[in-house]
Amino acid sequence: MIQNLPIYISISFIITSIVTLLLFYWVIKNSNSENVRKKSRIILLGLTIWLLIQGILSLKNVYSFNINSMPPKIILFGIAPTILTLLLLFLSKKGRIFIDSLEVAKLTLINTVRIPVEIILYLLFINSVIPKLMTFEGRNFDLLAGISAPIIYYGLRKSKLNSKVILIWNFVSLGLLLNIVINALFSAPSPFQKFAFDQPNIAILHFPFSFLPTFIVPVVLFGHLISIRKLIKIDLNNN
Repeated sequence: MIQNLPIYISISFIITSIVTLLLFYWVIKNSNSENVRKKSRIILLGLTIWLLIQGILSLKNVYSFNINSMPPKIILFGIAPTILTLLLLFLSKKGRIFIDSLEVAKLTLINTVRIPVEIILYLLFINSVIPKLMTFEGRNFDLLAGISAPIIYYGLRKSKLNSKVILIWNFVSLGLLLNIVINALFSAPSPFQKFAFDQPNIAILHFPFSFLPTFIVPVVLFGHLISIRKLIKIDLNNN
């Protein structure tokens, strides 16, 4: 863990990670496929084990040790496996059945976790463990997606928004997510670092903040990709 960092910041991020896990479980548990619903607890167990693995790796300083290794260990053991998993889900028949069984409205609500994440990022900046550019005072506008998510969810539930509006929101929110991911990557101490050398992004290499790139971001990304896929299919069918 990061020395001299107020404990409430770490506890708040652990809670945010658990809320993300439970929201994603809620989405799966309410799938329109009975087969997927039956597997929801197994999926929850798998994701919990993944979080435990990431927690152990970061507590053992695997990610923060030898930051000049290539590729960076957090990419090798944390980010790459999640990207590979998402690719397999979209490319396999069973994966697409799982994806298409999830509801866009509920996936949208997961984005509310971006609100506490942004608040915590700001607290991390104040404590000099991430650069200002990763906050809403810098280049990070991700808070807008979190604040607007409940509005989009309400519009979906009440059928007050058409699919094109929701699709545009997903593309914009995805862009905001990719923006902060790129800035976080290039400000972290590694061979890829391009800026923020005076106050680099060291937080994501430590527990529990390693959950951000290895769990929270992939879940939010997955939700956007599923929603975009389903909304495009709706538009094509309507035309």
